[in-house]
Amino acid sequence: MRKLFFTPGPSELYFTTEHHLKMALQYGIPSISHRSKQFQDIIKETKDNLRELLSLPSNYHIVFTTSATEVWERIGENLIDKTSLHFVNGAFSEKFYKATTKLGKQTTLFESAWGTLPDIYNLPDGDFEHIAITHNETSTGVSFPLSHIKLLRQKYPDALVTMDAVSSLPIVNINYAEVDSVYVSVQKCFGLPAGLGVWLVNDRTIKRSEELEKQGKTHKTYHSLSSLIEQGKNNQTPSTPNMLNIYLLGKVVEDMLNRGIQIIRNEAIYKSAIMYNMLARHEKLTPFVYDPNLRSNTVIVVDSNELTDEIMSYLANKHMIVGSGYGKKKGTQIRIANFPTHSKEQFEMLTDMIEQW
Repeated sequence: MRKLFFTPGPSELYFTTEHHLKMALQYGIPSISHRSKQFQDIIKETKDNLRELLSLPSNYHIVFTTSATEVWERIGENLIDKTSLHFVNGAFSEKFYKATTKLGKQTTLFESAWGTLPDIYNLPDGDFEHIAITHNETSTGVSFPLSHIKLLRQKYPDALVTMDAVSSLPIVNINYAEVDSVYVSVQKCFGLPAGLGVWLVNDRTIKRSEELEKQGKTHKTYHSLSSLIEQGKNNQTPSTPNMLNIYLLGKVVEDMLNRGIQIIRNEAIYKSAIMYNMLARHEKLTPFVYDPNLRSNTVIVVDSNELTDEIMSYLANKHMIVGSGYGKKKGTQIRIANFPTHSKEQFEMLTDMIEQW
């Protein structure tokens, strides 16, 4: 029996990926020139499908990177002259903070304990150019309420707001008027092999980059934002990209469009609800995030303490692979991905197995 991966990334491939991979090999997609008209058409199709799936406004642009992690450096090098405010409540939001600090920026840490969120009603004062938020902190399973973003806009009207949506899109329905850039990696909710990042940037972000570039305050690298945007106008990239994954992304997104994004989002809510409801009754396991309003629908983190290895082995013997805790929580938690590729039936089966354990 084939294993089912409920790991939080890389995770289970979207159920149509295997078919599209076979077609890509049959059509020779990995071997065509990245400067060819054929590949330009592939990029355009992928971007058009993403724009429709995400209801992306016309003032937003789509560029491709090697990963979401690369976007941290692109932001630090192209959008921040001096100051950046970082909401930190887990390992990945902390890594972005550290990456920006290493680039020599004046970073302000607005931190809370793992499993919680910094107090949105007690924001620090300061003239910040940039604000970094993580919608779903993959290490902790904490979700940043979208209603909080409006408060950030009111407090810091001139700051660029960037959102880590790595474990969120396309499940989260973002109000793009309240953020300036959003980035993802495809190995989570999009159900693809790792090795491709997608960065959504609005005109305001591009203007900031251009202003800093004119002032000589950016790191004009080969993959600078201006280069990504300029090449993107012709549906190209500055260097040879992950052509196979761009092709697969376009096809999987098309499949999601055909299925219906609202159906996908409703199923994510249903699946997370049955898991959290079961955990509320479980004698040995509890949700790590205490506040139900902060619990992620896509990455469910469970306190399993000294039973972690036992439950992971139990599930693995049932061909269900869940993720271990992250970093300092590696040996005391499990993390369960709830992505579009995980069907209701599969998730119900996993929930039943955990309940019976």
